[in-house]
Amino acid sequence: MKALHIITGLGVGGAEQQLRLLLRHLPVPCDVVTLTNPGPVAAGLVADGVRVIDLAMAGNRDLAALPRLVKVIRAGGYDLVHTHLYRACLYGRIAARLAGVRAVVATEHSLGDTQMEGRPLSTGVRALYLAGERLGAATVAVSPTVAARLGRWGVPADRVAVVPNGIDADRFRFDPLRRLHTRRYLGLPEDAYVVGGIGRLAPGKRFDVLIRAVARLPGDCRLLLVGGGPQEPSLRRAAQEAGVADRVLFTGERPALPDGGPGPDLPALACAMDVLVSPSAEEAFGLAVVEGLASGLPVLYASCPALEDLPPHTAAGARRVTGGSAEFAAAIAEVRARGPLPRTAPEAARHYAIARSAARLMDVYTAALTATSTPSRTTAPAQKAGTS
Repeated sequence: MKALHIITGLGVGGAEQQLRLLLRHLPVPCDVVTLTNPGPVAAGLVADGVRVIDLAMAGNRDLAALPRLVKVIRAGGYDLVHTHLYRACLYGRIAARLAGVRAVVATEHSLGDTQMEGRPLSTGVRALYLAGERLGAATVAVSPTVAARLGRWGVPADRVAVVPNGIDADRFRFDPLRRLHTRRYLGLPEDAYVVGGIGRLAPGKRFDVLIRAVARLPGDCRLLLVGGGPQEPSLRRAAQEAGVADRVLFTGERPALPDGGPGPDLPALACAMDVLVSPSAEEAFGLAVVEGLASGLPVLYASCPALEDLPPHTAAGARRVTGGSAEFAAAIAEVRARGPLPRTAPEAARHYAIARSAARLMDVYTAALTATSTPSRTTAPAQKAGTS
């Protein structure tokens, strides 16, 4: 089996980094096409030995990219095409069918109830998505919550397979020396209480709530925001207006896997934190929360299907918080008052091992290829929506 992964871009985002980690564990040769933005994750993939092709797509309506993509697929002789993110799913499914590749799988990474990939959902977006979805063999949901959302959209359950996101828990294992070195690199006092936030700096993540929460806490509390995005200027203004600009540190986008770049990576930054807070009200999975748990951090979150789909005892260090800055500030203060606990990963972090996710995805690939080679059978992905 030879597979081609098509993704909208390869900047440092959750879906992009998840693709790189997944390709390290899939037991089949894979190439990657990025429609645009061959960013840091592209360089990391190349360093891993993966062939990356930049389609140089000019925008959402660059229809000239479609024949170029068809040509790439035909030249590669791929048995299966796997698409990621909205634009790539739409163009990739069409191109794969035009190229004669009928085994097409798509992963839905970020479908919320009211938004997709941080943008508000509309009737047109939904209609176009459903039209493209019918061209594939299976749609992968990263959580049962996303599978249920797809079902409400009208995607048949037998076309949906649940394959959760995965993490490399060993890379996030807490290391006190790494904590010390990272804090020194960032200029954080060793005795500061560091509140962490990880994710794209976009309105849906509600990091402005976190900034205002920190403003309610004592002066030795610092906020470490890990990520990049369009909201960074307004978040810096929010920190200034709240009087905590000198207590908020923006690290920019940081990779979860080594990329040879300067500065600490995401696991090292997690080591430097004392609590991870995710105020985002709508998530498809909640990868940052799981990564925080893997680092042994107490976690406060507003939405995390990854934990909501598991028994509570598997993530005893996690707590759901509803409300705004006052409620998050109170919750952070409570966590701090309890004092530090051993930085060990709970069962929930081990449950989402990347090797397990890769094995499940291979089952989906096998089912898709089998179904397309036997026209009389109905496509039946290995793990249907709602199963665990």
